[in-house]
Amino acid sequence: MRSFVRHLRATLSALAAGAFLSAGLLQPAFADEQYLPSIWIDPDGCEHWALDDGAEGYMSPHLDRNGDPVCHRAEICGVMPTDQLFATDRSDINAENRQRLANFFTSANAFGFLIYGHTDSRASDEYNIALSERRAASVADVAQSIGARVVDVKGFGERRPRAVNDTPQGGMRLNRRVEIYCLR
Repeated sequence: MRSFVRHLRATLSALAAGAFLSAGLLQPAFADEQYLPSIWIDPDGCEHWALDDGAEGYMSPHLDRNGDPVCHRAEICGVMPTDQLFATDRSDINAENRQRLANFFTSANAFGFLIYGHTDSRASDEYNIALSERRAASVADVAQSIGARVVDVKGFGERRPRAVNDTPQGGMRLNRRVEIYCLR
């Protein structure tokens, strides 16, 4: 019961702060900041209006004239074998491969990108997750460096294999990849 009362008080305080803020009686924590609404795209491709007014941020669906959510369909538009992009156990990309990726992102004609890293099963799950996250982040850095909108970056490690991890040149090679989904 006490936790419910605490939660209720916190909720009422937040509502009161929002009312005071909208009435101009309470100023944001950083008075010199200007908060502008923007569109945020969630990983499933749907747009949301986003605003952080200094008290508490909020999002609401971005709707078209018919009241339907504005969503972009995602389709896989690139699979980059990590053996070609990265040295073993590394996540840095050399200049030649950075240029190849930049050309890809420039010509993809997409509204935004989802970038997901994957590994084979040779190391521990924890290690593979971290490596795949670093590799996906490196590819995302290239996209962002040319002004492409990156919506989501994740590393799945060995959890989403494309093939059986039976041999180094067989399934393991296919599982070491960075997938790029285009939102159109």
